[in-house]
Amino acid sequence: MDHEHYSKERSASLDLLLRFQRLLVSKLYPGDCVGQVPNAYSPDLLGVGSLLKKYTALLCTHIGDILPVATSIASTSHRHFAEVSRVVDGDLTGILLPELVVSIVLLLSKNAGLMQEAGAIPLLAGLLEHLDRFNHLAPGKERDDSEDLAWPGIMGSFFTGQSCRNNEEVTLIRKADLENHNKDGGFWTVIDGKVYDIKDFQTQSLTGSSIL
Repeated sequence: MDHEHYSKERSASLDLLLRFQRLLVSKLYPGDCVGQVPNAYSPDLLGVGSLLKKYTALLCTHIGDILPVATSIASTSHRHFAEVSRVVDGDLTGILLPELVVSIVLLLSKNAGLMQEAGAIPLLAGLLEHLDRFNHLAPGKERDDSEDLAWPGIMGSFFTGQSCRNNEEVTLIRKADLENHNKDGGFWTVIDGKVYDIKDFQTQSLTGSSIL
């Protein structure tokens, strides 16, 4: 339902661009017919590849103009970051770019020679610095960077098989300590005998405190 809701909010021009982008990718994707050997350097494919490069260049120019402004506004506060993220998510940056990146990676795995010939990948690489600056403003970035797999509160130690604080003495927390902490406005929870502080996650969660 959420997907349908956002699809209705998208402009007709944005939907048209998305269809055009998918059409380009489908023309470059090799066929699955038995015995069919696609010619990576045929004039038709090179033409579509050139068109993909021009399309990517225009898209990257737009995103390259948008992201610095978005970063400047989002750096004001977490609330500003949330609002800017919502706007960017509904713009070309949030709708066209993610699918284009995945599509190009897929095409690169299927036909690396053609994609290198098309030259669209270096254009996308130019956006990395802008995207990195914006993502560094996300709440909880420091915590996420310190974990091998940045999954709030739980998954970091789960996959490594040990606590990320294995060099420190383990603190034992009694049930009464946990209850008193939560009464004072904290948000500790117990999962498999380990105590996790999800107070920061509570402020970011859209589900509400009751579900947590």
